[in-house]
Amino acid sequence: MHIPESLQDLADSEAVQFLKRPKIIARIFAGVFSLIVFSSLLTDGYQNKTENPQLHCVLNSNNVACSFAVGASFLAFLSCLVFLVLDAHESRITSSRFKTAFQLLDFILAVLWAIIWFVGFCFLANQWQHSSPRQFLLGSSSAKAAIAFTFFSILVWIFQAYLAFQDLQNDAPVPYNHSLDEGGVVLTTLSPPSAFSPVNTPTTGPNSLSYASSALSPYLTTPKAPRLAMMPGN
Repeated sequence: MHIPESLQDLADSEAVQFLKRPKIIARIFAGVFSLIVFSSLLTDGYQNKTENPQLHCVLNSNNVACSFAVGASFLAFLSCLVFLVLDAHESRITSSRFKTAFQLLDFILAVLWAIIWFVGFCFLANQWQHSSPRQFLLGSSSAKAAIAFTFFSILVWIFQAYLAFQDLQNDAPVPYNHSLDEGGVVLTTLSPPSAFSPVNTPTTGPNSLSYASSALSPYLTTPKAPRLAMMPGN
């Protein structure tokens, strides 16, 4: 099957390659899940009873549960948008310290949001379990959708924390190590000259032996022959 050149260029473009990254896909899913939780509870999460026109939360008439879910999902959606913008400009970051700080912040926020969504899921599920099925005429499907996508948000944010931790490990600073050549120079300088060293190679001349001995150690000298003294005759 022949692919048109224009479609191939589109597939190889920077925008498509950016959207194909696992981190970006996870952020998009996290934003979509947060938007679903926000919209479902904001539209049908507040219902009135048959005998009272006042609006109540469909989760056991607990307005704190709906307010918590709506506020957390809205903030999580904004967090995804901000990090998507930062990811788009990540290639322009030249400072290694700023890049490491950004990755560390990404990891901390991902872990924090995973904990928040876990607490929110337990809270919403508990309130829905204690809700009366006939208390409200509408809103049950919205409550179930919010609880389900709250659980999915836990998995997505855990995956984002894992990806951020991998980025921290891959971009960890490597400590400076002396090269082998540098160490070889130091060892060659400090090691005593061997028998095959060019310093100990005997040179031609009458003082070659003493010169070679002095090169081995400054404290070794060549033994001198005994002198013959002439005794005066009687």
